[in-house]
Amino acid sequence: MNFPTELKYTKDHEWIKLEGKQAVVGITEFAQRELGDIVFLDITTLGKTVQANEVFGTVEAVKTVSDLFMPMTGQIVEINSALNDAPELVNQDPYHQGWMVKVNVEDASTYHQLLSAEEYQQLVAH
Repeated sequence: MNFPTELKYTKDHEWIKLEGKQAVVGITEFAQRELGDIVFLDITTLGKTVQANEVFGTVEAVKTVSDLFMPMTGQIVEINSALNDAPELVNQDPYHQGWMVKVNVEDASTYHQLLSAEEYQQLVAH
């Protein structure tokens, strides 16, 4: 399984990549494997500020629906429109083409509080 070291992770299986004051958020390879075939994403928080650990949308797989949790407080400025027609991109390429939202983060200093790739890998190994 892939755990890119340039990303940070949450215990709820989201990843985040901080690029200055903006961040890209998605779900991990582990999460998409657990969910199975993803058929729909429901993210209606564009333009809204979502607090860290609050739900910013849902991901629907063949067997279940799961909440998506925001890793860091910020305003959602973009939703990956490619996922409207091809939600399976989350399964095929969760760390690149399958990203979900871009966020203008409020406080970049909270980034270091998230899990490293090694810490996340240990979490999902149990």
